Parts: sequence; structure tokens; C-alpha cells
Amino acid sequence: MTKSDLIERVAARVPHISKKDTELVVNTIFEGMTEALKGSKRIEIRGFGSFQVKIREAREGRNPKTGEEVQIPAKRTPFFKVGKELKERIDSERRASPPTAGAAAEGGTASDAG
Repeated sequence: MTKSDLIERVAARVPHISKKDTELVVNTIFEGMTEALKGSKRIEIRGFGSFQVKIREAREGRNPKTGEEVQIPAKRTPFFKVGKELKERIDSERRASPPTAGAAAEGGTASDAG
């Protein structure tokens, strides 16, 4: 699912709000989440999961083409932890009906939302 798909679904469920206003709401939510993570704040959406910033220490790596050692700098990266309720819902739906080839190929992630 893309952000455009999400906007379409929200607009369909709330027909009295214009699609432009729906897009503004979705963008505002994502901007708020981004600002919270930039400020190292944790985001918890009950029943869905939580987002937080993890710090990856500087380390030594290798260039896969040349095998040459390279220094990888420390960085902050967003991390999503799925909530128990979401995990259970996805697992129960999987057991009820096996995924189709198209669903397996989609392989959507939280990063697809933006």
C-alpha cells in the first residue's frame, strides 16, 4: 500500500471530507510522526505497533565489489516493532487463507507509506 492508496481508502470511508482535505490529514499525521522521531521521541499506536529511533554505532565494513575495508559512520535509524494485536490478526488471517502469489510479491513495509 502506498500513501496514495491510503488517502484513497480514507477518502472512501469519509465521503463528506474532500480528497484534498483527506490528503492534508494523512500528510499531517506523517509529518507529526517524522518530527517526533527526529526529536528521538517514541510513537506508540496501540493495537498496531511502535516506532522509535535506534542508534547504530560506527563500525568497519567492506565494499562488496572490491573487498576494501570502509568506515561506516554512526547513524540514527527508525525502527518499527509490531504490536501484539496486529501480529495476531495477521497470523490468524494467514492461517485462515494461504497468501496468493501477488500478495507475497507485494511485501509491503512501513517505509512504503511515505
